[in-house]
Amino acid sequence: MKATEVDKFTVNPDETAFSLPIRVYYQDTDAGGVVYHSTYLDFMERARYEWLRQLGFEIHSLIQVHKVIFMVRSLSIEYLKPALLDDLLHVTAEAAEIGSSRIVISQQVLRGPATLVNATVQAVCVGADSLKPVRVPVPLRHQLGKHS
Repeated sequence: MKATEVDKFTVNPDETAFSLPIRVYYQDTDAGGVVYHSTYLDFMERARYEWLRQLGFEIHSLIQVHKVIFMVRSLSIEYLKPALLDDLLHVTAEAAEIGSSRIVISQQVLRGPATLVNATVQAVCVGADSLKPVRVPVPLRHQLGKHS
């Protein structure tokens, strides 16, 4: 990632993954300046949120227009290396699998070329009112298919 791209959300031309730059702040770390393990979940949630926004599906439109929300059903995470205070990270998100009512999302937390965290998130599409599984909206399914 070039230094000029730090403040932009990007999809690298040679990669399909959406990438969100995130700076590690003091509040994200322990007294030794190491990012808390649970903070990576917040970073990944932000990346998924912005990824959907970049695809044209803001959370409000998913709720108000499509009448759906996504809930995390399961998460598998592997911590490889620690992120530290003031690091510039890039958190990726891309659809690995699209089912009728679920999306499996592959995510990474990167510091430069180094992979710090690998995660697989299974999100289920549910009705905004019922909270019961429903089909992923066709327009979103179409957009996700173009980027997977």
